[in-house]
Amino acid sequence: MGNREKLKDLFVDVFLIEPSEFRFDLTREEVKTWDSLGVVSMAVGIQETFGYHMRPEEAVAIKGVGDIIKVLESKGILFE
Repeated sequence: MGNREKLKDLFVDVFLIEPSEFRFDLTREEVKTWDSLGVVSMAVGIQETFGYHMRPEEAVAIKGVGDIIKVLESKGILFE
């Protein structure tokens, strides 16, 4: 499974959305369950899935799926 699929699966699990609702340009405003608890859950999931410990200020600054990808790619985790 590639990193794109891993991120999609993580996002669907954390934010309880249907897989068909997921898009790589999805933003925080579009996801009702993307609240402070969701931010923490996503940060934990990223650590478990990708091995990167997201700093709290990074997690809070995330405004969409694209931001998550940018952070992970900056750490050498590729999304081809």
